[in-house]
Amino acid sequence: MSPDPAGRQTVGQSRAAEGVEDGFHAAGGHRTAGAQPAPDSPVDLIFNPWLPETHANPYPIYRRLQDEDPVHRPFPGVWIISRYRDVAALLRNPSMSSDRRNSPVYEEFIKALPVEPDEGALTPSMLFLDPPDHDRLRGIVNKAFTPRTIDRLAPRIRTIVDGLLDRAAGEGRFDVVADLAYPLPVTVICDMLGVPEADRGRLRAWSLDLIYTLDPMLSVEALARAQRAGAEFRGYLRELIADRRRSPGDDLLSAMIHAEEAGRRLTLQELVATCVLLLVAGHETTSSLIGNGVLALLRHPDQYARLRDDPGLMRSAIEELLRYDSPVQLTGRLALRDTEIAGRPVAAGEDVVALVGAANRDPREFAEGDRLDLGRVDNHHIAFGGGIHFCLGAPLARLEGGIAISSLVGRFPELRPDGEEPVWRDTITLRALSTLPVRIGR
Repeated sequence: MSPDPAGRQTVGQSRAAEGVEDGFHAAGGHRTAGAQPAPDSPVDLIFNPWLPETHANPYPIYRRLQDEDPVHRPFPGVWIISRYRDVAALLRNPSMSSDRRNSPVYEEFIKALPVEPDEGALTPSMLFLDPPDHDRLRGIVNKAFTPRTIDRLAPRIRTIVDGLLDRAAGEGRFDVVADLAYPLPVTVICDMLGVPEADRGRLRAWSLDLIYTLDPMLSVEALARAQRAGAEFRGYLRELIADRRRSPGDDLLSAMIHAEEAGRRLTLQELVATCVLLLVAGHETTSSLIGNGVLALLRHPDQYARLRDDPGLMRSAIEELLRYDSPVQLTGRLALRDTEIAGRPVAAGEDVVALVGAANRDPREFAEGDRLDLGRVDNHHIAFGGGIHFCLGAPLARLEGGIAISSLVGRFPELRPDGEEPVWRDTITLRALSTLPVRIGR
């Protein structure tokens, strides 16, 4: 997924302006499925993903939603679905749009932006486009992310991981997020695009502000910070693109500048939006995969030992870690026309939020869905989405995550948490750790 000023946050922000306190708060007489309370009965089921306890562990409330209210309507115009079959179907539904410019409240949101949009701010990335524009942009970038192309990066990824773990070994303790999960994917994607090493620190700062725009609702202050970060990021990228036009290199950015699809090249604004998508989504989600995956293994010592003793298990292990605690917890679509979702009528212009994290634990689809099993077979999780928006970087994420986690487990067979509980970032769409301190040995 990608931070995008024209993304899903438009509806949430507009509804916030209308006085809705929490887009996921079931209030005002909501009824759970299967129950027939009296009209004045108190609301029983509340899903508030901003609560610290939900950040720490959203899965119990996901299960309640699946069991009691799988097609949840927190307020008019918005639906929340949590069962696997419904989420998987939504991701492939041609009646649903990813382009927020189709929203009936899009213009209201643009008028309410706290900072005047800069040039290119409202150009959506391919993640927030429908065909044919989506297909044209994706066709240009897709060649750089085929499994065969990505496999050639394996030696470089192993070198980076070995260097990071060498430094960690020398300290005796380290932070999995700061010292491995973040630097690995950001180094790889910056190498691919030819971003100079001296500029990569700024990328982290911009990304941390921009990632909040993926959430269904954010404060005016957070939106303003994201707008300013986006403007600086796009300004930097325009300069980098101009430099690469003058002096092309052997990198993905140079290739995109000169590539064509259906007889058209990317415009400058499309290039910038695509680079933001690749640079931010290209490292944030993979960083989350590594951090969440290591935490899951530390909390399940039997599975840590299983992977340590059988490194060949890594292929199925990475799929299970993606399923068990997915980096992307939710995604949204907009109804282009009156349709039906999970047996409920959805009107044109209404939003449907799909809880990917819930779907990947659905016991109707995965036996003992809350159990971590690195040898799980037939693991058809949807951590990478589905349909035309299936994650472009899935092969790269699998490769980076697999090498990082298998190397960590092989190098440090007795790794253990160091200190208090890990700290989660306060983002909703992206489930990610801020820190994960660990100690090497007993």
